[in-house]
Amino acid sequence: MTTGTDGTTWFRRHSTTPAPRRRLVVLPHAGGSASFFHAWGSAFDGATEVLVAQYPGRQERFNEPCVDRMDVLADRVTAALLPFADVPLTLFGHSMGASLAYEVTLRLEERHRVTPAALHVSSRKAPHRVTPRDLYRRGDDELVAELRKLGGTDTALLDDPDIRQLVLPPVRADFTIVGTYGPRPATPVGCPVHTWIGDTDPNVAVRDMDAWADVAPHGFRSRVMPGGHFYLVQQHETLTRELAGHLTGTT
Repeated sequence: MTTGTDGTTWFRRHSTTPAPRRRLVVLPHAGGSASFFHAWGSAFDGATEVLVAQYPGRQERFNEPCVDRMDVLADRVTAALLPFADVPLTLFGHSMGASLAYEVTLRLEERHRVTPAALHVSSRKAPHRVTPRDLYRRGDDELVAELRKLGGTDTALLDDPDIRQLVLPPVRADFTIVGTYGPRPATPVGCPVHTWIGDTDPNVAVRDMDAWADVAPHGFRSRVMPGGHFYLVQQHETLTRELAGHLTGTT
């Protein structure tokens, strides 16, 4: 594992890359953890190091307070990422993680003069098109219902009251981030933007992803894949193969 500048563990390596020539930084969805992307650790070539963010309040960071504001989380992830900017960085964010990846990219460029090689955003509306929801203000049952609808969590575990008590606080914190991250100016980034979406996503449409082109003056590509909000589970091999091609410049 690697540690951030504040001494806490921010990124998990699922495999070892002795001398990386590039890094892929993966930012999970609301309620997600680094373990969700475990298989990504061995999905890329030996020159690509995969770093998956582990947000506070879950798994080995269970005892740390959850972060429930996007700007705070983006500031902290950016600071923790700076030591790894010695090789080109590519960011991939899914759902809430897509908004976070965008905010981190802006901070890297504006505050630290670090321009990522590319920004990949998955299953999330563009920053100027996001539509905040008040789910974070609702009861536990409604949060669980949303998780079941999206399908990215083993929701059978949430039938156990003890497990639910452990899982829901970070979920609510993440939903607070999503629910308070309102539409923001379409500030462009200095790198190409790639979008990914499942064709049956219940919350995000293809046109929502196309709006990311408004912040991508340096190149924009979109990809629609079979599946719902968590298409990346069923389409793991195709997604990682195509992403690997983008990383190495072969596609």
